Amino acid sequence: MKALILNGSPRPQGVVVQALRTAADTLRQAGADIEWIDAYRMEFRPCTGCMQCRTTNICPLPRDAAHAVGEQIRQADLLVVGTPTYWGGMSARLKMLFERLVPIFMGESALGFPQPRQKGKRALVIAACTTPWPFNILARQSRGAVRSVREILGTGGMKVRTCEIPGTRKMNGKLSEKEARRITARTRRIVRKIE
Repeated sequence: MKALILNGSPRPQGVVVQALRTAADTLRQAGADIEWIDAYRMEFRPCTGCMQCRTTNICPLPRDAAHAVGEQIRQADLLVVGTPTYWGGMSARLKMLFERLVPIFMGESALGFPQPRQKGKRALVIAACTTPWPFNILARQSRGAVRSVREILGTGGMKVRTCEIPGTRKMNGKLSEKEARRITARTRRIVRKIE
């Protein structure tokens, strides 16, 4: 099994990265080949909204890191995405990357209907936010970040599981054991579905 971990957090030691490392450790124990991508360390141009990619299946911008990530997603059996919650959504850099990856996730029929290009693959979305439970849900904070990433992956045809980590401010920069166990359990469930 090939797993691609996509880190959408700018904090190299933050809770999101710790959560992704927990998922990566679980995947390694299951024998997965893992690739790790940090969206904030990549050099790529923003999408221009030209829409050419929907018919040509490739972004027409000059080749950059976003093209390489697209190829890695195509080859992966599992995509694990981690993001902090910023104003009820995913991080800006992650959104910018996903905008460039439209041709990887979605094509378009002759009538203009979306066609999934990653159908049947699995994904895990991990979103962390400072807002404590249950306000992270009531105020649509982490739920908003999960929803936006899930929309992209779901449009691509992926089967998506999620994990929300509320109240990170009180964690003092360390992923709690409870959250680590939850991530491990969700990752194991996904692995069983792939095998």
